[in-house]
Amino acid sequence: MVVLTVRRDHYGKIFAFKLTGHADSGPHGQDLVCAAVSAVAFGSVNAVESLANLKLDVRQKNDGGYLECGISDCPADANLEKAQLILEAMLVSMRTIEKSYGQYIRISD
Repeated sequence: MVVLTVRRDHYGKIFAFKLTGHADSGPHGQDLVCAAVSAVAFGSVNAVESLANLKLDVRQKNDGGYLECGISDCPADANLEKAQLILEAMLVSMRTIEKSYGQYIRISD
């Protein structure tokens, strides 16, 4: 099972998230839940970095099944509002996946 853990600050803003585990909803290379979760997560990280001008701290493991991202240093030209919108949109997309494939993904927010 894939577990998405979202971490928020005391203002309710997302400052980090972690994905762990494997969906195992199909054979390797044909796992649609894994592909969807990966596309949403990596697309969101890329969008934050590209559109909000904010470099996230990203940690991965070589064998897959682990992605941890967090906001640490914010340059003066970073757009934190845009980053939040992208991260909240990521969470909406993940909840959509969870609604249809809840036996393969769990979200903790």
